Amino acid sequence: MFGIDWGNSETLWLNVTNLALGLVVAVAIGVLVSGVLYETVRNWMARRRLASADVTEALTAASPHTYFDPQLGLTMADGGEPETRKKKPANTKKTR
Repeated sequence: MFGIDWGNSETLWLNVTNLALGLVVAVAIGVLVSGVLYETVRNWMARRRLASADVTEALTAASPHTYFDPQLGLTMADGGEPETRKKKPANTKKTR
């Protein structure tokens, strides 16, 4: 099959190595395809949740770092402290 002589002891190691590398490539492609499919389905489900107007469920599904508590609202893993914008410092240069 495929012109491979499995009985030849001089090329057996080469054939086994090629077979192993082919399996590694097949597994890598399988992992890549499953990851792309997982993200596609996850995004599709998130869009469906947004379309159904279930905002809290959509927001918590959008990020694994969010948690919805009915009494607190949507919280974040870092404590949910809001970022504040720093005011621009006033021009401190002296004019003559």
